[in-house]
Amino acid sequence: QVQLVESGGGLVQPGGSLRLSCAASGIMFSINTMAWYRQAPGKQRDLVATITRDGSTNYADSLKDRFTISRDNAKNTVYLQMNSLKPEDTAVYYCNAEIRTFRGTNNYWGQGTQVTVSS
Repeated sequence: QVQLVESGGGLVQPGGSLRLSCAASGIMFSINTMAWYRQAPGKQRDLVATITRDGSTNYADSLKDRFTISRDNAKNTVYLQMNSLKPEDTAVYYCNAEIRTFRGTNNYWGQGTQVTVSS
């Protein structure tokens, strides 16, 4: 069974940085696009950034100057480096990946990791 496990969330002061990680495990043939989403309390889940297997990236316009997505294909892991964090970045951050298994290609979600930006 495929699992995505996020880590790296926590409490950080405004202006600080955090690096989130998300590792995929299980029997997988390949991992295509990986992504980060976030959901603030009472709001919908929004796309933060995506990265293809060959490293092409795409960002939400408002975040591209502060956030960087990357991946290590050998470790089946995607990262999100977040700099100059603001209180409005407070949210649960979710990892998403398009993964091909013997059951076909499906989207998988992690359980989420809380990021709180507060002084």
